[in-house]
Amino acid sequence: MASAAIVSSLRRRRSPSLEAFLAPVDLNEVALVRTLLSISMDLIVSFSDRPWPFQRKNSRSLIRKIEVFLVLLEFLRDSNLALPSAAVLCFKELYLLLYRSKILLHYCVQSSKLWLLLQNQSISGHFHDLNQEISTLLDVFPMKELELSEDIREQLELLQKQVRRGKLFIDKNDEGLRLRLFSFLEDFGSGRIPDPVELQLFFVDILGIRDAKSCRAEIEFLEEQIYGHEGDVEPNVAVLNGFVALSRYCRFLLFGFEDSEVEMSIGIKKPRKGLITQEIGDTFITVPQDFCCPISWDVMRDPVIISTGQTYDRTSILRWMEEGHCSCPKTGQMLAHPRLVPNRALRNLITQWCTAYGINLDPPDSPDSAVEIFAAALPTKAAIEANKATAALLVQQLANGSQGAKTVAAHEIRLLAKTGKENRAYIAEAGAIPHLLRLLSSPNSVAQENSVTAMLNLSIHDKNKSRIMDEEGCLGLIVNVLIFGHTTEARENAAATLFSLSAVHDYKKRIADECGAVEALAGLLRDGTPRGRKDAVTALFNLSTHTDNCARMVEAGAVTALVGALGIEGVAEEAAGALALIVRRPIGAEAVGKEETAVAGLLGMMRCGTPRGKENAVAALLELCRSGGTATTERVLKAPALAGLLQTLLFTGTKRARRKAASLARVFQRCENAPLHFGGLGVGYAFARNSTTNTDASFSSEVSMQMPISVPVL
Repeated sequence: MASAAIVSSLRRRRSPSLEAFLAPVDLNEVALVRTLLSISMDLIVSFSDRPWPFQRKNSRSLIRKIEVFLVLLEFLRDSNLALPSAAVLCFKELYLLLYRSKILLHYCVQSSKLWLLLQNQSISGHFHDLNQEISTLLDVFPMKELELSEDIREQLELLQKQVRRGKLFIDKNDEGLRLRLFSFLEDFGSGRIPDPVELQLFFVDILGIRDAKSCRAEIEFLEEQIYGHEGDVEPNVAVLNGFVALSRYCRFLLFGFEDSEVEMSIGIKKPRKGLITQEIGDTFITVPQDFCCPISWDVMRDPVIISTGQTYDRTSILRWMEEGHCSCPKTGQMLAHPRLVPNRALRNLITQWCTAYGINLDPPDSPDSAVEIFAAALPTKAAIEANKATAALLVQQLANGSQGAKTVAAHEIRLLAKTGKENRAYIAEAGAIPHLLRLLSSPNSVAQENSVTAMLNLSIHDKNKSRIMDEEGCLGLIVNVLIFGHTTEARENAAATLFSLSAVHDYKKRIADECGAVEALAGLLRDGTPRGRKDAVTALFNLSTHTDNCARMVEAGAVTALVGALGIEGVAEEAAGALALIVRRPIGAEAVGKEETAVAGLLGMMRCGTPRGKENAVAALLELCRSGGTATTERVLKAPALAGLLQTLLFTGTKRARRKAASLARVFQRCENAPLHFGGLGVGYAFARNSTTNTDASFSSEVSMQMPISVPVL
């Protein structure tokens, strides 16, 4: 039926009203006629004088058919004729047809011009389906049983003949434009840049896209279709990405940067679409941590389980995989397979919680087909070449444009580098990094925020890490943004950039030695937002994996900040992991031992932390005893709750936790006061000792950490 096809196509834009699916059952004959008359009149008034960019003939033909029904309904209203039951049934079907017509006409008015062209054949098919249903309706309509006037009967009979002969109509001009649009994409796919004059003629003169604002609207509409794409809709995601890239290129080629400078200069930001957490934030409701995706930190709409057993929101983990990652963002384990299993139990809990607090939770779109959609979303050559051409325009503006144009270019590079390693690679190859570097010290907060975030997105690509670090003064300017950044987001993204860069072992020492870097990270961990603390603690963990950084971490106050973070939900696990690394060195063990709350905080993690948090906590206590000397060991030993916690870990902990607990138990066995505290550890200790033969082989591998990069999606 046409209704199913139309609703399927329009579902991403706006949910149809209930009237599109249910015929009225409680209306008498008079009320039914008046209702149909009102709907018909509304359709005719709303759409008769519309300037149709495409589907002109199909739209106007449908409106003319509705006008014939309007004449019939007006006659029935004025004549007060009794309606036979067959006529009532036909009018109820007409009710559904009118609403489906309204949906389709609204769709043609509200959709972007590029999307209407791409869907030209499909939309023409929807009009033909409605035409066929009108034909069926007229075939069974009891005209002979109604005392209709001769002119109305003639109009109905003429309409009946027309719809019977009606065939699928695809406008040749519209189809020619659709093929011409594809030809531009084919040019990019063949390595040729389309003629700017031809692009100007097509986009501006023919389509009527006359400024950057309307071009942005076209791009955003196409991106919305990609986000909510269904597997049976053409063109596929990869091709749609190509048209987004083409449209983005045309935006800057044809309209320049001036139209966007005003918004950038005053720092206008569009609200982030689809973020439930933003809505929740206004209500001061504490969101259960288990409901939030570890990647996006937003409430999960469609939680799925990956091969490591961790749960993520489907869109976030698919984006992670699309970027080429083969590991679990939270645990770092390699994925055994790419399959995603819906976590329906968690989904039901989230739905119930959102309902209880009156929070809107949009259902996921086509969960079963999402894997196939994103798997097929590899960038086409056309998209790559179009984005390359766009990157060249943006870098040119970064180099030679006005301050406003540079800010706009940095913002667009930030978005272009948000996804896809190809984008990140050729943006850097085009020479963007030196120009972004200059904007890091800009007095304009918007320019600074966009440049540091663009640098963050570019740094995710491994080859770009060396480009950034080799650029003279770049590291110092990133640290300067971390310390003195104009906005919270700029400071947080600077911390995330340091974390990304510190993934390369050789850079860890350089980052730690940069004046103020560790101090600023420690400060962000103490006083930052939840996301800022996450960025800071992961960066500090990475830096602490380099043994030569221990003294610098102590000197900069990172130890104190990490100990304080043991009691902060969301960062405690990473903080314990960093402390477990730091206490390997005597100077680090001494600094941790001097912190009054360190032992209590680690014991609290062993009691209430996550499985990996417990691993890190017992590892930190073990290394504290080994490197901290007799006094520190006695201080840990005197903790009254330690014996019970160790015994619990020996039986219920993970393999690593049991191994660490067994090693710590052996340390206490050698202490003269051990019998006073560990009389009940014999069985558990023996079990753990027999369960493993290789203890503490590699220090860094014994610390469990999650290290997702917090890249904002704006």
